[in-house]
Amino acid sequence: MPETQKGKCMRHWLAAVTLSMAALATGAAMPAQAGDQPVVVELFTSQGCASCPPADQLLGRLVAREDVIALALHVDYWDYIGWKDAFANPAFTKRQKGYARAAGSRTIYTPQLMVGGKDPVVGYRPMELADLIQAHRATPDTVAIDARREGDKIVIRAEMLSGSRVAMVVQLARFSPEDTVEITRGENAGLTIQYHNTVRDWRQIAEWDGTAPLNLAVEATEGPTAVIIQEAGFGPVRAAARLR
Repeated sequence: MPETQKGKCMRHWLAAVTLSMAALATGAAMPAQAGDQPVVVELFTSQGCASCPPADQLLGRLVAREDVIALALHVDYWDYIGWKDAFANPAFTKRQKGYARAAGSRTIYTPQLMVGGKDPVVGYRPMELADLIQAHRATPDTVAIDARREGDKIVIRAEMLSGSRVAMVVQLARFSPEDTVEITRGENAGLTIQYHNTVRDWRQIAEWDGTAPLNLAVEATEGPTAVIIQEAGFGPVRAAARLR
């Protein structure tokens, strides 16, 4: 986000935090959910972005919620400013650009959240994020998913419940629950920041069109992992599960 907007972003945070933080952190005051699967929230962030720490903290408040899979994807296009993000991955920049292309946009931002693979939130807007999570929770699931560890395998089963059958991709996102980084250069020089659910690896393991039930067994990853079934071409997330 341009430096001229940094102060505005922080003022918005101070005004909104009291109203929205309880709902974001606990899921309180939200209606009974129509589906029982967690909502995937992706945060595109960077250690070199001065506007990102409030969004990083916001993501940290989401990680304890069972109805949300919160994931931080660190992009690499801030690295030239003076601090190389230790978690940055060009594949995550490519993913963010893919979402932009799917939306017909030429612009990407940090921080930027993507809710359910469908709804973007630019900057620090906790009230908007809370409303979008609520809306996704209230939407019926269209794909049933069961994912579990069995020995040295991750076994994934899925089937269509409703909706159109479209091209989908099955993905695994391996993440680190918590990391602390002392930043000594760049826009965030002097800060020590805790990062949450930092994605270390994101890979596609299968394609699926929903015509027949999905049955997969793949080599297990170490550590917490999210299983995400998403419409091909950076479309909406159809199903997700968390493996600890």
